[in-house]
Amino acid sequence: MKNVIDYLVAHWALFFLAAASITLGTALFYQHVLGYAPCELCYYQRYPYMLVIGISAIAFITRNRHDISLKRAARGFLIIIIALLFLDAAVAFFHIGVEQKWWEGLSTCTASFDAGASSKELLDVILNANAVRCDEPQWTLLGISMAGFNFLIALGLAIFGVYTYERTK
Repeated sequence: MKNVIDYLVAHWALFFLAAASITLGTALFYQHVLGYAPCELCYYQRYPYMLVIGISAIAFITRNRHDISLKRAARGFLIIIIALLFLDAAVAFFHIGVEQKWWEGLSTCTASFDAGASSKELLDVILNANAVRCDEPQWTLLGISMAGFNFLIALGLAIFGVYTYERTK
């Protein structure tokens, strides 16, 4: 087990690139293949993963440069990744609170429409919209919603990021 952790720490950029891609890919799979429409908070939880993918890709590409400034930049990338993952965990925790009715959620809903549509077509979209509520989980496993799993994943990745940062000084 120690060898696996050492390997992941040594190749942290690739690890975060893969982990964020798998997590975001899973959300997109549930949306586009299985038909689970995301709510507004679900969308907000995707944005940090998108940024983590981009930042870790840049860190991975520049990882073997011997320039000391690039090594410092890599540590800066890791700090940004950690912050984004903690942010994502916070949004997921907020979403869990909304689902559990601990507090009020957002007053917005999500719907897609053609920006060039006529007013009648837009009215039809609004009237026939299937608004997805943030306070009613569509899917659970062992009593844990997608937001709950995302919270655990994002928090776990963020903690691993802190561990990696400490190990790569």
